[in-house]
Amino acid sequence: MGSGTAAAMEAGGITLMSNNLNGVADAIELSRRTMRIIRQNLFWAFAYNTVGIPIAALGLLSPMLAAGAMAASSVSVVSNSLRLR
Repeated sequence: MGSGTAAAMEAGGITLMSNNLNGVADAIELSRRTMRIIRQNLFWAFAYNTVGIPIAALGLLSPMLAAGAMAASSVSVVSNSLRLR
């Protein structure tokens, strides 16, 4: 049986690994930035699908272009998420 540290780390939403309490402010800022980027990624994914699916369903978009646009959409989501570094 451990000292209870592992249980406390599991129970907490955030675990600071240093004695500096400025980490709390950094963690809150990081979580806000993360949520903002998640919302941006969801918006652009829904916008792409809202426009792309009807155009493809009408036969106005070739499957090759649709696949390329989907790949570009995925790359843009990943690139946007990498801004968190």
